[in-house]
Amino acid sequence: MLPDDFKHIIRMSNTNLNGKRMIPHALRQIKGLGLRMATMVTKKANVDPNRRAGTLNNTELELIADIIAFPMKYKIPEWMMNRKKDPKTGKTEYVTTIGWDNKIREDLERLKKARAHRGVRHHYGFRVRGQHTKTSGRHGRTQSISKLIGLK
Repeated sequence: MLPDDFKHIIRMSNTNLNGKRMIPHALRQIKGLGLRMATMVTKKANVDPNRRAGTLNNTELELIADIIAFPMKYKIPEWMMNRKKDPKTGKTEYVTTIGWDNKIREDLERLKKARAHRGVRHHYGFRVRGQHTKTSGRHGRTQSISKLIGLK
């Protein structure tokens, strides 16, 4: 039975979180936040990770949001950050939601501009991470050469 102040949907970091899920698994819905980091955030906030996310009160939610925004301030180790030695700034930071999308887009544009192998493959829509392409992956996002030329 759910308590009276149970929240089914929680808004955090421009994301709707499912209140019925356990706290670390609900936090995983935030883009850029994995299960290990979500578990670390709950431990740093002194919150039981086995609780449902809908049972969190406002002070706990604010503390969790602050830990996600500034993890180095709460002594989360540098090796857990998802942006180590940023090519532009040289800083190590933790990026989530909209910032995560922007950083990924900037990285891909940098690779394309430098004509790196990964950038060229991203540009043409081919597989990037060394997968076989002779027999698999023949349908989906990439277009065949006949479609590119306009043949039927």
